[in-house]
Amino acid sequence: MDKPWRVVDGGLELALRLTPKGGRDQIDGIKEDPSGKPVLAVRVSAPPVDGSANKALLKFIAKASGVPESRIRFISGETSRIKRLRLEGDGAEIADRLLKLI
Repeated sequence: MDKPWRVVDGGLELALRLTPKGGRDQIDGIKEDPSGKPVLAVRVSAPPVDGSANKALLKFIAKASGVPESRIRFISGETSRIKRLRLEGDGAEIADRLLKLI
């Protein structure tokens, strides 16, 4: 299966599917979105209320990837389950760290 990220100039773009109120914060592996594209399945314990699930997601991805939260931003999907993030830094190193967590 393809990876849900691509290394870009200055960082990495990550596609993911977020499950709020998932019991705990964790990565559930690589899945497919409804169109068949790979996404990183991530769950967080926070509910989808007032942006708390998105905040928990950014905090979790920062910890998992080793990228400071201030260097992670939404490209798209802030209000949907399928999201795209941009993580600034060495894209290849970030990808290696994420790969070890799957």
